[in-house]
This record gives sequence, C-alpha cells and structure tokens, in this order.
Amino acid sequence: MRADGIFIAVEISDAAASDTALAAKLTEACPVDIFAQTAEGTLELVQSNLDECVLCGLCLTAAGGWDPIPLEIVKLYDDNATLAPA
Repeated sequence: MRADGIFIAVEISDAAASDTALAAKLTEACPVDIFAQTAEGTLELVQSNLDECVLCGLCLTAAGGWDPIPLEIVKLYDDNATLAPA
C-alpha cells in the first residue's frame, strides 16, 4: 500500500497493513494522524494528513518489531530518499 502527498509518500507492505496490532501501534504513534484503522482494524493511510509529517520517526520505531521494517517514509522533495529508523 502506498499513498503520495506533495512532499512525502508512505509505503507499507500489504502484509503489515493487514496486521491489526501493527495498525494500532502506528495509529497511536503518529502525532499528525497519518495512520488510521479501518472498521476491521487494518491500516489505512490518511491522504489528507500525509504532508503534515514532521519526520519524527515514531512510526518506524512502532514498526520495529518487524524484520525488515515494512514501512518507508519517502521524501519526494529529496530524490526519494527514505527516512532512516532511529
């Protein structure tokens, strides 16, 4: 699953997006509500909030239990560089 804003894109594997526990962690961790849960508990990307991302990395920390981390924050303004986990 991927959603593109003007400045950033968020990409997450479909397997991770369907994990309800990870969806809850990401939804709770993000201070600008880029992530939400559907009625079924799976992950949803909130398109209107993508460019509110402050590049804090809390989502990458929340996804840290997965190996490899199934989530990328792509800086579209920086030649598609990705935010590195803290």
